[in-house]
Order: sequence, then structure tokens, then C-alpha cells
Amino acid sequence: MARVGWLGKLGYFTSLSSPLISSHHWSRRVLPQNPKTAFREQFHHNVRFYSVRRVSLQVKANGVDFHCEKCGSGNHTVLLLPGALGCTKTDFDPQLEKMNSEKFTIFGFDPRGYGRSIPPERDWSGNFLQRDAEDAVAVMNTLGQKRFSVLGWSDGGITGLLIASQYPDLVQKLVVWGANAYITPEDMKMYQAVEDIDQWSARMKEPFIQMYGEKYFRAQWSNWVKAYSRYYTDSKGDICKAELKNITCPTFILHGMKDPMVVGEHPVYLNKHIKNSRLHNMPEGKHNIHLKYADEFNKMVEDFLLE
Repeated sequence: MARVGWLGKLGYFTSLSSPLISSHHWSRRVLPQNPKTAFREQFHHNVRFYSVRRVSLQVKANGVDFHCEKCGSGNHTVLLLPGALGCTKTDFDPQLEKMNSEKFTIFGFDPRGYGRSIPPERDWSGNFLQRDAEDAVAVMNTLGQKRFSVLGWSDGGITGLLIASQYPDLVQKLVVWGANAYITPEDMKMYQAVEDIDQWSARMKEPFIQMYGEKYFRAQWSNWVKAYSRYYTDSKGDICKAELKNITCPTFILHGMKDPMVVGEHPVYLNKHIKNSRLHNMPEGKHNIHLKYADEFNKMVEDFLLE
């Protein structure tokens, strides 16, 4: 349930309430002189307007109210896809805040059961990554975006691979990092090693606990590990190997060479099997290169998108 109050020419005062979002989550943003016209008319009738810079949108698609964020007004549209249990807030602040807002229009997206796209609670259907891809495309269609580039991290990178392979007319360019098309025995050992969040550092788990509460995050993270275990056993580790040959858009693969979650063979495999792709290794990078090295990352990605 959302409440929207009008404050005159200066701005909106908004409240978004959810079982997993604290009631004091309020935001006020400065708007142009006629915000109702300037912003509402950009979107389809079933997008509800909340606040500005960043603009928070609730988008009805595939039977779910998805939370999205928008910033910028450039000609090149970009969709951000987060990692496991990630959302715009936990995963993409440096991109939403720092990427060139005059050259890009950027949409962040909380997949169903993640972030502020709750309800529904996350369930882990047999092909949950495919469902995320279909949801993301439906959201962009609702927003009236007919062609866009995709930036996907980790699980979001896999979702990006699926979108680019299945909707080639929609995807202008693709950027992925921390992603893999299959699961190795080594991968499975790594996933199982991080299933118990009590073994995580406070710095790593605190943003997720703040977002979800410990009970939901603990249960859903364990469910994520179990879902990948099913991919490993039921599909012999294959997530989307066959789909890679269908990706035709220019693709930029980035890899942190000290990534503890993605072994080095994965970006090499993607580069080998995706036509018109390039690979850039960051020697000191780990899994979160877009956060740790945000300025360098953003510059490389912007240059690639604008080529």
C-alpha cells in the first residue's frame, strides 16, 4: 500500500509501507514546476508515481507490483538487474547516483520477492531465472521501453543473458559480471560454504538484514542455495549454455579475478560462446567490482554503451 501526498510546487511527500519495510521510510524530493505532467505522462497508466531523483515507481506486470527506480533523461535506456536477494538499494546505488544522467535513462528493478517487490514472498520455482527475465521484459514493456541495454550482476547477469538471447530486438547492448552459464562442482561447494549467514561478516549481511529482517533473509538465502543445488543435480549444472549462441548484441563481460563466488573459467566461457563479446579482467576485483571500483566500472561501462 502506498500513500502519495502533494506538497504544492516543491515536491511530493511519500510513504511506502510493506511487511518488510519499516513505517518510517519517508522521502521528500524536489520536483520541477509541474511534476504531475512532467513525470506521470512518461509512463503507462498502471505505473504509480512516488518521488523524484531518484524517481520511485511501482509497476504492475505479470500480476506483481514491482518496485523500480529511474534516474536520468538520456537517449540511451539502461536496465539494472541485481544479484541474489539484491535490489536497487543494496546493489546499484553507485550506478543510479553516478552514471551520466544526461546521456542515460537508467531503470533499477527489484525482482519479485526481492527488495520492495514484496509481496509476493520469493519462491524458487524450477526456472526462477527465466521467470525473472520474463518479469523484467514485462516491466520495461509497461514502462514503454522498446529498446534498452542491460547491466546484470551475478544472478542478474544470468537473467541478462536470458533476456538478450530470447529478446534480441529489445536489447541494444549487454554488460554482465559475476555471472555464469553453468555450475561446476567447485561452484556448488562455494555456494554451500556460504549458506549459513552466521559465518558472514557483519558488513556483508547487515544491508540484507536491514532490508528484509533476519528471518526472511536467512530463510531465503538458504532457499537460494537449494535452488542452485537443484540446477546442479536436475540439469547437470546447465543454466543457460545453449542460449549463449543466440546472443547477438555487443556484450561486455567483466570479471574480478579474486572473485570468491565465480571461478575464472566462467567469464572465459561466456566470452568464447557469445558472438561479438569482449572480456575485461580486473586483477584486484572480487564479486562486487561495480561497488568497490564504482568510478572505474562506470567509466568503462559508459564508454562501451556509447560506442
